[in-house]
Amino acid sequence: MTLPPILCDRLRLPVVASPMFTVSGPDLVIAQCTSGVVGSFPSLNARPQGLLDDWLSTITDALAKHDANHPEAPAAPYAVNLIVHRTNARLEADLETVVRHEVPIVITSLGARAEVNDAVHSYGGIVLHDVVHDGFARKAVEKGADGLVAVAAGAGGHGGSQSPFALVQEIRSWFDGPLVLSGAIAHGRSVLAAQAAGADLAYVGSAFIATDEALADDSYKQMVVASAAADIVHSDLFTGVPGNYLRGSIEASGLDPDRLAEQDRAVMSWADGTSKVKAWSQVWGSGQGIGVVDAVCPAADLVDRLADEYDDARARLIG
Repeated sequence: MTLPPILCDRLRLPVVASPMFTVSGPDLVIAQCTSGVVGSFPSLNARPQGLLDDWLSTITDALAKHDANHPEAPAAPYAVNLIVHRTNARLEADLETVVRHEVPIVITSLGARAEVNDAVHSYGGIVLHDVVHDGFARKAVEKGADGLVAVAAGAGGHGGSQSPFALVQEIRSWFDGPLVLSGAIAHGRSVLAAQAAGADLAYVGSAFIATDEALADDSYKQMVVASAAADIVHSDLFTGVPGNYLRGSIEASGLDPDRLAEQDRAVMSWADGTSKVKAWSQVWGSGQGIGVVDAVCPAADLVDRLADEYDDARARLIG
């Protein structure tokens, strides 16, 4: 299938930067887009809710200024991630703000909802829905999603558990629309491999934690630099949903990463049921691809590296 223009015309590299909770903000999104990849952030990162309007204005103004100054290399589009589960009390307000700003790409998570898709389509935006298996993919498309983000094993945060090859293969057996692959992608070779497997674009997240523009704490950035795949721990202890986390942050919270299955959830919680150990703020998410990240750098430098590696990998295959 031919990709919609918004997902190909302005991209230097077939990459969507994934929206990372507590990490992605306006500065990072602007740097990603002006470097030639789709930048994104979760709407819930803008707190209080009214700040979302300010963030979207900041991003659109900055990208318009970039385009005016660089007509030969206009910025890539940006995306906002909406948690569409009915427990998200902010969804209605966030969606109204997204529609008012006509956000070009909306990434939805945790439950496909036709009314959200319809709202985005009303102004010409497109919706990508993230899924961890084929069943969820089918439901998302049935409810009007334009494309899918296949979240495979090795992805940061609430990653999936299936092999990227198996997941893409099953989705591609019936779906020929836009498909983005997520899971331990932090090198240009991996971007090309995602396309070879059947995806149109790669979803790159954890490598962007270690960038100057990321909202992450400096110690979080340095832990990403110092860690590799063996330092990623998969557990559902912290949120009730399986996710991938940095071993060092678990240890810093006073827990043994190798004995998480033995932890008593009652001991992990306060009397009101809230967790004593906070995912994201204390226990930090990360995917398995970070072994290639060797320094904190500007986001533009990271995109340059990915582009060089991608071009080199393509040349090696062709030559």
